[in-house]
Amino acid sequence: MNSQNLTEKSFIEKNNFLKNLFKNNFTRYKCTFEDNDEVVFEGNDFLEVMSIMQNNNDIKFETLIDIIAVDYSDYGISEWNSKNANNKGYSRGIKKDSSGRYTYETSKTHFNQPRKRFAAIYNLLSVSSNERLKVKFYCEDDENPSLPTATSIWASADWYEREAYDLLGIVFINHPDLRRILTDYGFIGHPLRKDFPLIGNVEVNYDLDKERVVYQPVTIKPRVLIPKVIREVADKEDKNA
Repeated sequence: MNSQNLTEKSFIEKNNFLKNLFKNNFTRYKCTFEDNDEVVFEGNDFLEVMSIMQNNNDIKFETLIDIIAVDYSDYGISEWNSKNANNKGYSRGIKKDSSGRYTYETSKTHFNQPRKRFAAIYNLLSVSSNERLKVKFYCEDDENPSLPTATSIWASADWYEREAYDLLGIVFINHPDLRRILTDYGFIGHPLRKDFPLIGNVEVNYDLDKERVVYQPVTIKPRVLIPKVIREVADKEDKNA
């Protein structure tokens, strides 16, 4: 990244705090901007970049507000658009090759996914300067996504990383206690991944003979629900109003 790229981003150009931060601290790191307030760094530079974000002479982001984990499978594709509803909608519940059930390697050749499947976005806040910034890192391995833990920099990363691991399966290396936090300890899979079956993998049931709760293969039968959307009538009523 060079100063020429920085001046093209209006939100940085208009903000002396952020402008000085990048000019004085990140000229040797490769980064790009995917949005006005979202900067993407290389995963190999994670600890160095985040340490600078938390402690530098220009603007210190003392607070990690949240971590957002993303699965970019079928990015930009949606079956839930009611305006274009058809009799094939909601098919991802039963068809492995329908939207929402692709493997990433298959789907990313057809649509507009980024180069990697998984990413984590860190929402940072500078209390002292009243500034915010989103910092994104892509996981290099689509099969076994991982990133270094940020707990040594912000203690608040602890439970956020556990949630990202639980729901999307991103492993945060050197996390002090990376356990599931929302699902059961015996839960199979990661429910916010796009290829996770809507009916799940297993279900729990109380066994009268064993007198305890047991896991068993899911018995729910998947079915397709077709939304009843009358778009043309609604459009005509709007025009006549």
